[in-house]
Amino acid sequence: MLNILMVGNGQCGNRILDSINRQAFGSKSRFAKFYAKQQYKSNVQTLAINTAVNDLKEMKYTKAKDRIHIPHLHGVGANRNVGRKVFDENKSQIMRNLDERGSFDLAFVITSASGGTGSSFTPSLIRELKEQNDYPVYAVVVLPFREEGTLYLQNAAFALKDIRESGVDGIILADNQYLKQMGGDVESAYDSINEMIAKRLIFLLDSLDSEMMMVTDLGDFKTVMSGGAGIATIGYYEADGEVPVRTAIQKAVSPSGLLFNTNVYEEASRSMMIIRGDKSYLSIDEISTEVEKLSDSVGHVFKGIIVRKGESPRVLSVLTLESASELEELYHLAVDAINIEKEKKERVQEEKEVDKAFSQIEGLEPHY
Repeated sequence: MLNILMVGNGQCGNRILDSINRQAFGSKSRFAKFYAKQQYKSNVQTLAINTAVNDLKEMKYTKAKDRIHIPHLHGVGANRNVGRKVFDENKSQIMRNLDERGSFDLAFVITSASGGTGSSFTPSLIRELKEQNDYPVYAVVVLPFREEGTLYLQNAAFALKDIRESGVDGIILADNQYLKQMGGDVESAYDSINEMIAKRLIFLLDSLDSEMMMVTDLGDFKTVMSGGAGIATIGYYEADGEVPVRTAIQKAVSPSGLLFNTNVYEEASRSMMIIRGDKSYLSIDEISTEVEKLSDSVGHVFKGIIVRKGESPRVLSVLTLESASELEELYHLAVDAINIEKEKKERVQEEKEVDKAFSQIEGLEPHY
């Protein structure tokens, strides 16, 4: 049985972690954490960290003992410089809490790249985890809407760079651009993407601790994640009814099944594919044909098959990338955002238009 740590940093990370806990309980009742048992095969420890106490209070499925409030007013205001300072001031408390939970075989740190607490805490937290432990640490990083504004874009660019340089063993990208495909109101759209990420992570954890034909295991996952440029994404497809397994595999590596927009046949470097379902769906010819098609492009594909009686095909694909055109485009936008903020600050400092306005009443007194 694997021992797995899952940390949610900041508002985004907390909400994804809460969705993971909800799905693990198998219940939508907010009281499930008091009466239900989480359906993890592994020993999974979860921890939510935030400077905003209200975000922690909104978590419905994560136990109070698994939440850490780092006091700093009501968040760090999307300022990563402030966030790094707050982490350093509270580092001993955070690491002590983690140490008390025992040792692990691997860890996931889940965060947004664009906010304040998550994007600033995550690089420092990963660095501390890597210095004090010998297990692999993976970051699950959510990218912002491209139109969310200059501060979030520049945060995303620097946070992702800092995470990559933190000693992390791999970065799994998700992208809020997918929210546009969800439709509906904002709250339900965010809930949908949180559930998408949570479902993929739970499927992955379940699979790594399951008996398989054509086995994939934690060692294979490590090998896949060490390939490419250190970044990856996850695809998933859950068939509804009698869908051929070849279709499920194709959907799991198509843009509609991925958390991050990429053409896997052009940009992926390694892959792990886990196929689950009733044996009547698991045609070895179809599986071999589709896996061979993928391996012709990406090189090596680890594959595992889990037989579950009565279950329609479900496929999870983990893909490391050697290039990412979507990420390059985000950095182009981030450079523009940084220059816009820099120019605004320089104009204020140089022109001091507001100061000129105030200077007009210098030495005068109001008369009533």
